[in-house]
Amino acid sequence: MFSSRPKYQGESFSKHRASKSKSHKKNPSFRDNLTPRKAEKLVQHAQVSSPQSNATSPTIGSSIITLSIGREQRLFAAHEDVLSHSPFFQTACRDQFFQSTNKRIDLPEEEPEVFSSVLEYLYKGDYYPCLEYDKRRNSWSLQDGGNGNGTSEAVVATPHGPILKDTVIYCAAERYGLQELKKLALRKQGLQSGVQCSTILSSARFAYANTPDNDSKLRAHYLALIIRARHTFKRSGTMQQEMENGGKLFFDLFVAMVNHMDDLSSKTPR
Repeated sequence: MFSSRPKYQGESFSKHRASKSKSHKKNPSFRDNLTPRKAEKLVQHAQVSSPQSNATSPTIGSSIITLSIGREQRLFAAHEDVLSHSPFFQTACRDQFFQSTNKRIDLPEEEPEVFSSVLEYLYKGDYYPCLEYDKRRNSWSLQDGGNGNGTSEAVVATPHGPILKDTVIYCAAERYGLQELKKLALRKQGLQSGVQCSTILSSARFAYANTPDNDSKLRAHYLALIIRARHTFKRSGTMQQEMENGGKLFFDLFVAMVNHMDDLSSKTPR
C-alpha cells in the first residue's frame, strides 16, 4: 500500500487518541478561539447511544436497485426503500421512477470498500468493526479490538494515498446526507491503534478537502490528535514535508497550538 516509507514512519498512535468528553457547544471557528480542550470536546458533540437503532428493514415488494461502484464497476444490489433513507439516493431513485426494471445507479468515483460499509450501515445501523460499549469502564471500543485483521483493516487505499476508513466513511456520509452515519464514523475515529504518522496526516488532509468549512467536528478531531501527539509528530519526517506543502489544515493547527500556549500561560502563576 505504501510506495515509500518516510523517516520515522514507525511512529504510531496507540497512545494518542482524542479524548471522549462531552460538549453541547456550537461549532467554533478555528480562526477565533479553538483550543485543544475545546477541539476534544467538539469531537464528542455528536453522540451515538445505540447505532443499531438506525437499522432499516426493507418492505415487501420494494424495488431492487443495482449500483455500479468504482472504476472497476463493482456491482451491488439494495432495496430502494432502504437506499431512500439517504436524500442523495432518494433523489437518484426518483429520477428512475418510470423504469420498472433495470434500475441502476453509477458511482464511478466511490470506493467499493467504503460503499459496502455505507450499505451495511443502512441495513444494520453499524458497519464492521462495530462499536461495543463497556458499561464497567463507561467507554466505547471496536469489535475485535479494531484489529481483527491487522491495521490494514482500518485503512482504505485511495488515489490520495492511505486514508483511515472511518474518515472516508464520514465524508461519504456527508455526500449522501446520512447525519447519523457521520456521528457513528466520528465516534469511531481514534479507536484504532498502530496507525502511522503519514496515514494520520494524509487522512487529515482528506478530511479538510472533503468536508465543508461549517462542519468542523472531524477537522477538530485531527487538530486535537496532532496536538496531543505533538512529540511523535515532531520526530516524524513526514510532518515536515506535509507542513512545507501547507494548506488550511496547518494554519488551523497553528492557531490551535497558539491558543494552547495561551491557555498554559494564563494558568502559570506570575
